Amino acid sequence: MPVTLTTRVDDKLAKLIDEIAKQEGMDRSTIMRRFLSKAVKEWLIEKNLKDYEEGKITLWQAAENCGISLWEIINEAKKRGAIVPYTLEDLKEDFKDI
Repeated sequence: MPVTLTTRVDDKLAKLIDEIAKQEGMDRSTIMRRFLSKAVKEWLIEKNLKDYEEGKITLWQAAENCGISLWEIINEAKKRGAIVPYTLEDLKEDFKDI
């Protein structure tokens, strides 16, 4: 069930949003929903990749937390230059398993 959120923005931002809505042939509410959705997705990806880099979660967990596929989070990690938390000790362990 949809929930109504209310916020205040300055006149300049409101005019810009209205101009974008006009250019896109949409109403202000639709544009705002799209902007919010994109911003939340972006925040989730940034937060989860940071947690991944810090070794708090796996890449698979990051993908699940963001609601995207493993391949999508891998592409995001590459695009953003995320550092893989893979140590020399991890490499030694991997070679032992081979």
